[in-house]
Amino acid sequence: MTAPLTGYADRISARVGEKIAFKVSSVGPEPYHVRLVRIVRGDPNPAGPPPRLEDLSHYFAERFPSREQRAWPGSYALIDRAATLKPFAALSLEALIWPTLPQDGPQTVISRRDPATGAGFSLLVTADGMALEVGDAKVIVGKSLRARTWYRVWADADPTTGVLRVGQQPLRRSHAVEDEGTATMMAPTPLALDAGQPIVIAAELAADRPVHRCFNGKIEAPSMTGVAEWDLARRMDTIEIEDTGPNDLHGRLVNLPTRAMKGAGWTGVERDWRRAPHHYAAIHFHDDDLHDCGWSDDFTFTVPEGLKSGIYGMALACGPHRDTIPFFVLPARGKPQAKVCYLAATFTYQAYGNHRRGLFDAAFRQRVADWNAFAHNPDEHADYGLSTYNLHRDGSGTACASLLRPLLTWRPDYLYFNDDMGSGVRHLPADTHLTGWLDRMGIAFDVVTDHDLDREGEGLLAPYKVVLTGSHPEYHTERTLDGLQRYADGGGRLMYLGGNGFYWRVALSEKVPGALEVRRTEGGIRTWAAEAGEYHHALDGAYGGLWRRSDRPPNLLCGVGFSSQGTFIGSSYRRAPASRDGRHAWMFDGVKNDPFGGFGLSGGGAAGFEIDRFDPQLGGPPNTVVLASSEGHERKDYVVVHEERLGFTTTISGQTLEQLIRADMVYIEKPAGGAVFSVGSITYCGSLPVNDFDNDISRLTFNVVNRLGELGVSWPFPAKA
Repeated sequence: MTAPLTGYADRISARVGEKIAFKVSSVGPEPYHVRLVRIVRGDPNPAGPPPRLEDLSHYFAERFPSREQRAWPGSYALIDRAATLKPFAALSLEALIWPTLPQDGPQTVISRRDPATGAGFSLLVTADGMALEVGDAKVIVGKSLRARTWYRVWADADPTTGVLRVGQQPLRRSHAVEDEGTATMMAPTPLALDAGQPIVIAAELAADRPVHRCFNGKIEAPSMTGVAEWDLARRMDTIEIEDTGPNDLHGRLVNLPTRAMKGAGWTGVERDWRRAPHHYAAIHFHDDDLHDCGWSDDFTFTVPEGLKSGIYGMALACGPHRDTIPFFVLPARGKPQAKVCYLAATFTYQAYGNHRRGLFDAAFRQRVADWNAFAHNPDEHADYGLSTYNLHRDGSGTACASLLRPLLTWRPDYLYFNDDMGSGVRHLPADTHLTGWLDRMGIAFDVVTDHDLDREGEGLLAPYKVVLTGSHPEYHTERTLDGLQRYADGGGRLMYLGGNGFYWRVALSEKVPGALEVRRTEGGIRTWAAEAGEYHHALDGAYGGLWRRSDRPPNLLCGVGFSSQGTFIGSSYRRAPASRDGRHAWMFDGVKNDPFGGFGLSGGGAAGFEIDRFDPQLGGPPNTVVLASSEGHERKDYVVVHEERLGFTTTISGQTLEQLIRADMVYIEKPAGGAVFSVGSITYCGSLPVNDFDNDISRLTFNVVNRLGELGVSWPFPAKA
């Protein structure tokens, strides 16, 4: 279902003088209005400070004609040059396939058809086995294919005699299963073989959309005798496919099917596709893949002089419909505007983008309406693609996520949960608890994103006294981890203000714009598991999964690492003796209660949902000081992460399960005046806005930012009698 008003940008961040292009779909008959806003606070919960989108119409405000732009999911390979091929003397097709939904409607393996006239051919998987269509003629084997089984399939057509033949053969036969055979028919001549159109692998051209009949499953070594032989093991880290045949009919992949997949010849001897690429010569196509919607630009915005670094949005309005497309403005290169830097967790926002949870029921809709929150939910908008937390329709995990589409979850007032204890916001809206707090405290800050840090390296952070994360910086590349580690080791100060951070490894590539890839390998809290042998990214070849599996647990960087996950319920911290000693008591100046933090807009407490603990066995530095630990987590509400468990009750560390269910707040002194402060909880920042930001969590955070950032600012609230 198309949203009545939505859009996306061609990039998520820019500096002064740089241009961002916005692509909008509006179904309204009248023009839509757009204006620039600064996103200060997004959470629409009436129990907290009201949302604040600062109007900046003096920088940009326009109106544009409405037009609908559609998204068309479904991945395939398009060979445009085939449109110029000479007429075929005969047709001979072959491929290896691993269908995942063979009982669905017709799904195309390879085709060249004119959608207007029907001329041309299609080799299809049907519920009754393989079929060949040429023009109006069709021949079917009549024996169903098994799901997740490799087959050699083939077809021939002789335009002179009219003979059509199609066949299928499992590479591994199964006892008492009849799934091998051929079928032949005599079709009227002349056969309409030549369509004058591109060749399409895993789909066929359609009259009312780009393609239809999308294939679900893996395809390897598709070929047309005497015409083309596509080697899908080549150009693995791209969206290109290479023809090794006589005509150089190279193609491009549309909508980001998954590469570096086990092929029919995989033996298990080698698990790295770079060492044995022809064991990984298959591509997994899905009818719900989506990469680049390819929408036309509606307008562009060049970041003007004088616009400070921050989180911004283009606020759209058309009749009753509203949307805000966020983006980030960085300071001019080499010219920081503040001592404090906020690192936006854009890899995590992208990985969760358009997460369909199946929870958007009547009660949730009512909450959205009552709070005037963002009206749309991915549960109702399948056209905009999946998150890496979703399964494809064929049951395989979603390994890739793209920025080049409307991301409904990436809106300042999007509700993720119908949370009885708080707001139910996560990611960008949850992180505005922190950025709104900075604004309320009068603390100037610059913004950079994960994507910028990956592209530019640690030099991007070097000018800042202190770098703050948001609530959930879960996904990172090697370059972002390196940048943060070098920053902290080189005298920088890092404040990790979230939980379950620095957990999953992701890959990006300039050859595949806008894409992010994750392989959910052995262990970890996850919604799907990568197939055995498919643990290396296609985009960079690296071994995927948890950073812990690459000997880089988050503890090395920030002193704590993911230990337990619960329902969206927060609790409080209790101070440790070290928090009262002469070296650390300054952090708690003005903190009135102990335990503290048992309140908040995220789950009702500062310590909850996904929580991290200190563990020297996992690389927590020996000089780590535990300042406080959470308490009050009910065992029935929390589970210890899989990578900590050996059995039903035994753990790697030897501690009990109950002992591992805690959030540790820690402080680490680093070389050259550097430091790390970590809170170990996703819900921590949700406590900052309570009581108009005048509370113990706010005061503690203020004390640490003020000292580490060398700000010299005063607590903005008067002392209470």
